Amino acid sequence: MTVCGPIAIVGAGIGGLAAAALLASRGPKVTIFDRFEAPRPVGSGLVIQPVGLAVLDRIGVGSAARTHGAPIWRMLGHEARSGKAILDVRYGQEGGDLFGLAIHRASLFHALHEATRAQGVPIVTSAAIAEAPGGTSGRELVTTDRRRFGPFALVVDAAGAGSALSPLTAKPLPYGAIWGTVPWPKTNLPADRLSQRYLRAEKMAGIMPLGHLPGQDRPLAAIFWSLPRRDLQTWRERPLADWKAEVTAFWPDFAPFLETIRNHDDMVPARYSHGTLRQSWGEGIVHIGDAAHRASPQLGQGANMALLDALALSEALASDADNPLAAYGAMRRWHVRLYQAMSRGLTPQYQSDSSVPPLIRDHLLVPLSHIPPMPALLSRLVRGDLIPPIAGRDFP
Repeated sequence: MTVCGPIAIVGAGIGGLAAAALLASRGPKVTIFDRFEAPRPVGSGLVIQPVGLAVLDRIGVGSAARTHGAPIWRMLGHEARSGKAILDVRYGQEGGDLFGLAIHRASLFHALHEATRAQGVPIVTSAAIAEAPGGTSGRELVTTDRRRFGPFALVVDAAGAGSALSPLTAKPLPYGAIWGTVPWPKTNLPADRLSQRYLRAEKMAGIMPLGHLPGQDRPLAAIFWSLPRRDLQTWRERPLADWKAEVTAFWPDFAPFLETIRNHDDMVPARYSHGTLRQSWGEGIVHIGDAAHRASPQLGQGANMALLDALALSEALASDADNPLAAYGAMRRWHVRLYQAMSRGLTPQYQSDSSVPPLIRDHLLVPLSHIPPMPALLSRLVRGDLIPPIAGRDFP
């Protein structure tokens, strides 16, 4: 099966824009469909790992991302009561070439959007896709208001966790978080690392530098506070001052980051789920990013997985494989499975009501993490290259 003809991409998120830029650069006519009235990012900050940066470099937007993001060379988390280091992962030598890039979603979106515009990729807005029926001449797209587009030789489902096209049924995770974006204040916390505090697995707070938005100079930070899924809605009914007092008592260094949080709408809830499609493709359709696999953000791999999916799909479609979609699935299968399994195993140690996983973390895994070769393996795990990200392909 060779894909010859126009390609539709559903979703103008990170994976969708990356796939559009990569595929359009190889010649096919590509059109993006998005449900928003105007393409826009959703969410606060994220970390682009070295493997994700390599994909951005391939697209040609790596330099723009580095200009607006903040390099982090270390991820450091402490237990709130004892002060013991629970998480300490270094990418490599501080100030070296290996680092995670903490960046606001809007900055990354801007860079990728510009790349698709340079390729002349059109975006059809206000198009919430409900179906993608197949026929002898390809697949059509049908919106919720029954408009029809196509046919297309290939539909790339990059619509995220809310995709109407993906058959994935993910399991909701018991914990989520509230996220906010604030100016980086005067603080003793280093601006070159992700800092976290934990109380067993019941409470977790984090602070991450984000660099700055395009056209602005003021550095930003992403802040997050872990909450049970059941409490994400009731949190809004609680006086904001009470919550800020709780967070400040839990981690005094958090206080200056809360000064610009004036109402509940300044914090955005995030609900997490876990699941993976057994097969991420079908006749004339392929699922990438959260439409194909979802996990908690403990390993910081979500956006990187979407970028890797986009690159693998581009490589597979340009190959001489008899079935390029099956080739794409094979390229990503083991990397996705490994990181999904690692995320599943690590999540209860940082976000759960159970007392056993954090005990295992603190008294077994933390001591082991300081014994060679564990520090190097943890670094590679976070960097995203514990195994080859795209099987059968050289990857920088």
